[in-house]
Amino acid sequence: MINLAVVGYGYWGPNIVRNVMERPELGMWGLCELDPDRVQKFSSRYPGVHTTASFDEVLADPSVEAVSIATPPATHYPLAEKALRAGKHVIVEKPLATTAADAAALIELAEANDLVLMPGHTFLYSPPVNKVKQQIESGELGEVYFVTSSRMNLGIYQRGGVINDLAPHDLSILLYWLNEPLVDVAASARSVLEPEVPTTAFLTLTFASGTTANVQISWLAPRKVREMIIVGSRRMVQYDDAAMDETVKIYDRGMDLGDPENFGEHQLTYRSGDMIAPRLEAAEPLGQELADFARSIETGSVPRSHSRLGLEIVQALEAAEKSWRANGRPVAVNPMVERLAA
Repeated sequence: MINLAVVGYGYWGPNIVRNVMERPELGMWGLCELDPDRVQKFSSRYPGVHTTASFDEVLADPSVEAVSIATPPATHYPLAEKALRAGKHVIVEKPLATTAADAAALIELAEANDLVLMPGHTFLYSPPVNKVKQQIESGELGEVYFVTSSRMNLGIYQRGGVINDLAPHDLSILLYWLNEPLVDVAASARSVLEPEVPTTAFLTLTFASGTTANVQISWLAPRKVREMIIVGSRRMVQYDDAAMDETVKIYDRGMDLGDPENFGEHQLTYRSGDMIAPRLEAAEPLGQELADFARSIETGSVPRSHSRLGLEIVQALEAAEKSWRANGRPVAVNPMVERLAA
């Protein structure tokens, strides 16, 4: 088993600890947490498991092979950088870092030391997301024209703004599905509680092939919405992560433009076929993500949620930030991943 220490026991940390305890590939070294109340909650649930407030203690222990970092985003780079320099494999919750320059520096450090660096984009391990991925790759949808996404709720307010909080989910799914570079981002946002802290935002993303995506994210909504619609030349797909059942629905619907009967006259026909709700395997995405992390350490394979994907997402977030501050002007996403590869 790979001996792993969990750093942080706030919102997401308890889920990580539970899954680490359940994974046969991983051993739970202990928890690193500064807040005494959180440590008490952890110890009451897992009596006898080691705890510490010192990150240096974690890194100094040669039995610790890997660390899982689930702390506020501003701490991701310094903690991950320190762990990599100590020779530890690292899985860090989204985003990989708060700047693209820091994300790139972490990647270079991990690769120079032959260590796994993995951002925690858990949706990439979701059975519905992977079912849609299969539909796209098989050609069943045809050419993907555009995607619309809504991610809204009466959510947890965070000083980093709604774009940095929610957009990484949609960006990770879109980059995974489409498997092509993001060219530019246009964003508009509204701050209704504090200036400079967006609570609602609209992002328009353009990909290399011309496929576009519109993403609506908000902390201020009357109900929870987690829906993405993919429109292809052959079929359409609805992915509703908030649905109780039938999370994925495939529609044989669309428009076809036939050959003109007369000069300059085209025939538009509508297609309205069956709807299919495919069967999905039951699997907890976080558990699958941790298994992929362990597999990458053991075999040297590239994890599905790989570090370069994490860098692309941070670049997209930076572009969105620049765009909404420039009143929605599209901002190009610089190809830093290509420079790393070179």
